[in-house]
Parts: sequence; structure tokens; C-alpha cells
Amino acid sequence: MRRCAALLAVAGLAAACATAPKQPPVVVTEPPPAPPVKPPPPAKPKKPDAPKPPPLSELDQKVAELQPKVEARTRPLFERAQLGFPPRRLHLLAFKAERKLELWGESGGGPRFVRSYPVLRASGKGGPKLAQGDGQVPEGIYGVTWLNPRSAYYLSLKLGYPNAFDRARAQEEGRTNLGGDIFIHGRDLSSGCLAVGDEAVEDLFVLAAKAGIGNVRVIIAPNDLRSKEPPADLKYRPAWLPDLYQLLRGALSAYQLR
Repeated sequence: MRRCAALLAVAGLAAACATAPKQPPVVVTEPPPAPPVKPPPPAKPKKPDAPKPPPLSELDQKVAELQPKVEARTRPLFERAQLGFPPRRLHLLAFKAERKLELWGESGGGPRFVRSYPVLRASGKGGPKLAQGDGQVPEGIYGVTWLNPRSAYYLSLKLGYPNAFDRARAQEEGRTNLGGDIFIHGRDLSSGCLAVGDEAVEDLFVLAAKAGIGNVRVIIAPNDLRSKEPPADLKYRPAWLPDLYQLLRGALSAYQLR
């Protein structure tokens, strides 16, 4: 009896499966391909920023600060001497006995006198500098090696002492410590340098900076050898002193006051 019931159940299930509607096959479709992505247009080159001037050095700042008043004082003098401003070259003639420093300019055609400044203080006596600590202002022809906007004496121009002549004479005599740090500077005190006061050193400082220190020539003599003999009261009289004074007299012959 149980077997018959089971057979009937199986037969009914088979009949139900035979009469059930067939499902259509599932068709899987892929999405259409995405349209190609266009690359972005190339970026336009960025216009470079305008170059910025480099920061001013302390020297440049000092020159820019002083230039208006120095130009107001000196431009008329250069124009009167028929020189450009600033001149191409500067010539400074220092005469120890006269306590005077002459300023000459050159813009082509030879040096021309511009003006003179009093030397307010200079230690030592006539005669060359031979050693460190002798208190002498050197005598000779020198360049300017650098400008100091932070001098203890306001402003200063460092001279190229010792020069080749000084070193050669020292070598011949076995001298080794010739000294150095010789300046033209402001204020009114000095030890081995030339103090010309603050206003005068402002003029020389700015003019040397504008012309370029390589275009500055300094001649220091015991006195004005253009018209005088060397003074008798000299601190030193080395054997080569006449040669030095002959050299200075020849150099000074290019600077004739009119």
C-alpha cells in the first residue's frame, strides 16, 4: 500500500514537470563601449615672472642713501670742469705738508681739477711708511681696494698699501712687517690714515662707488712736488727716497692747475 502511494507521488511529479512551461534562455548582453576620451588640450606655457632685482647690499644701500645730496654738492663742480657725472675715473692727490686732498675727474681727454678738501688729521711726518705701528701715512701711488660703509670713522676707502714699490724696497732691506689698513676716512682723528671729515668722505665714497674702485687712483706725496722741493723735516730718509720722489713728481706732472 505504501509502495503504491510512493509510485503515485513520483508519477504526479513527473507529470507536473512535463506540463510546466519552459523558460526562455537568459541572454547576457555587454554594455556598449564608452566613447574614447579626448586628451585635454596642452596647457599654454605660463608667462615667466618679471625678474626681480637682487637685494641691495649694505654698500649699495649706503650709496643710494647718500647719492642725492652728494650729487647736489658735486655735479655742478664736475659740470664746471666740463666733466660728465659721475666721471669715468677719479684721481685723489694728497699732500701731507699742505694738509690738502685734491679731487680730479676724468671723462676722456685727461684729468681735470674739480675741488680740494682739507685733511683734518694725519699722523706722522713727511717721509714714507716703513713698518707697522710707525704712525706714518704712506707715500706713493695706490689704488682703492674696497669701500667700507660701516667704518668706525663713518665711511672709508681702503688704499692698496703696500704697493709693488713698497714691497720691493722692503725685500731689499729685509723688512717684513710693513703694516697695512691705510684708509681715507671721515671724522677728524687718525693714526696712519687721512681723515677728511664726514661730508668730504661722503663725496669720495659715493663718487668712487659710481666710478668703480678700479678707476680710482690715489697719489700721496710729502708735499706738493709739482712746485716745491721735498721738505727737510722727514721721519725717514732711506737711500731709495729720491727715486720715490722722482716717481711721484713725474706722476703729478699730469695734474696742472689752470
